[in-house]
Amino acid sequence: MGFIQEFKKFAMRGNLMDMAVGFTVGAAFSTIAKSLVDNVIMPPVGLAIGKADFSDFFILLKAGAKVAPPYATLEKAQAAGAVTLNYGLFVNSILAFLLVALAMFVIIRVFNKLDKSLEHSFLAEPVEEGKEPENKKCPFCISTVPFKAVRCAFCTSDLSDEQKILNESKVGQELVARAQAAQAEGKTDLHPRDKDITLAPEVVLAKADARKSA
Repeated sequence: MGFIQEFKKFAMRGNLMDMAVGFTVGAAFSTIAKSLVDNVIMPPVGLAIGKADFSDFFILLKAGAKVAPPYATLEKAQAAGAVTLNYGLFVNSILAFLLVALAMFVIIRVFNKLDKSLEHSFLAEPVEEGKEPENKKCPFCISTVPFKAVRCAFCTSDLSDEQKILNESKVGQELVARAQAAQAEGKTDLHPRDKDITLAPEVVLAKADARKSA
């Protein structure tokens, strides 16, 4: 295989493309977070404590050779050749980092909730063509597979035998326990907030009992 073909195969890997998209979006979001800190959050804070720009907070370590202190802004101090400790810029960077970290935490939290709901999508009620979920979780190895898959591409488990899944997989057993609790509380859906996945407790229990009685 030639160099061009090897490079093309490497560049077109799915995980590499996902990583590239992640870096691109992350870089763009970091720019937005920095702008939010510099242009929206810090100006009112700086104004409240007596300075229009918080980034102008610095400690003068050595006066500049070109112009004697005091220096009204960090830009003037640097232009004069002064040595400064720029703690205002450092605080701005910390706030930008915290905003990015908070946003990533929220995104990952939402993703984890959606990812968790996929574990039970193998028992979803029939839906109209084109409205079914895109993916589902293999209840045996918890890998993500296409919603219409009947066999897991990772552990080769049969995904079409719902009764076996309910009684032999950990996910299925947990779902049966949840269905029993939901039925006792009078609930009619195990995923009331997910419009794509409808799971009635009585259906889950009926399928599990049918397997046991067989």
